[in-house]
Amino acid sequence: MKVVHIIEALGGGIYTYFEDLTHHFEKEIILQKVQTSILYSANRKEIDPEKVTQLFATIPTVKIEMRREINFISDLKALQKLVFELQKIKPDIVHLHSSKAGVLGRIACSFLNPKPKVFYTPHGYAFLRTDISTMAKKGYWYIEKFFQKIFGGITIACGDSEFEMAKQLGKAEMIRNGIDISAIENYSQAVDNTKLTIGIAGRITAARNPRQFNAIALQFPEYQFVWIGDGEERDEITAPNIKITGWFIEKKQVYEQINALDIYLQTSLWEGLPIAVLEAMALQKPIIATKINGNKDTVVHKETGFLYQELSELPVYFKILEDSKVRAQFGNKGKTRCKDLFNTTINFTALQKLYERYFFAAAKNFQK
Repeated sequence: MKVVHIIEALGGGIYTYFEDLTHHFEKEIILQKVQTSILYSANRKEIDPEKVTQLFATIPTVKIEMRREINFISDLKALQKLVFELQKIKPDIVHLHSSKAGVLGRIACSFLNPKPKVFYTPHGYAFLRTDISTMAKKGYWYIEKFFQKIFGGITIACGDSEFEMAKQLGKAEMIRNGIDISAIENYSQAVDNTKLTIGIAGRITAARNPRQFNAIALQFPEYQFVWIGDGEERDEITAPNIKITGWFIEKKQVYEQINALDIYLQTSLWEGLPIAVLEAMALQKPIIATKINGNKDTVVHKETGFLYQELSELPVYFKILEDSKVRAQFGNKGKTRCKDLFNTTINFTALQKLYERYFFAAAKNFQK
């Protein structure tokens, strides 16, 4: 069975997702059943080309220029390249990741004969964005609906909230995002900060809401805040008690930085299912996160952390988590939840079985 993954947004949590996916599907026992190829774009600023080359060293890959923004000329070139490469591979299954890949990939697959089974994971629908107009949101919703109806395919939601939305647009399955818990927990060490240290990991972009993160830091000058990463909206970070680490080449450095926190704070405006939150949970950090889709799928309010809608809620939550014993209780419950629901070994095995189920069903129908 030949499976092709097409990725436009190879950055942030999706990079981590594919790092783990690659390790799973390159195993010898799985290679006997599934031959994986990856067509990807590396336009995101936080991606080191050398790291991508190392990541996909054991899996056939092709780099294809795709841009997040709509651009007729560049999109047409990307589409032509996708059709060309897919015709060479002749995949049985094509799995599309992110909205742009979902559009271009579906169109490209319509030119193939025989046609592969198409799956699509949004990793956070574009119509959930809050940095665009209401009209633009509606436009993205209708694009999702149109391409699902006209070109078909099955959505594989990465979390419970995304699954509920996907079912409204068409046929859907759910395989939750996951992390390699056994690898991450190796970086879990005791922390003894002189000040309560609160942080977030990821790109400094509108989606992560750096303006609110900055406002929170200004409201709590007695605490130390850390932004693990960098990004185009770093100018929004002005509070003197915020440290911006910049990007790290090695993932282990990110884990070490997350482990050094007392509390993980996710100020996102929209999410698919946030990998960084899962990593913090695996490192036994209590989570405080905005009460939005994605975050609600990871955090259990008052058990593994707190979900908030208004900044006025935060003083109570921070005060509760000043107690190291309470933080440990929340952190232990978060790690247990991670092991139960967000384990890559379990979830990627489920993904493989889902591919096989649809592949063999299609083969059986073809024989009839």
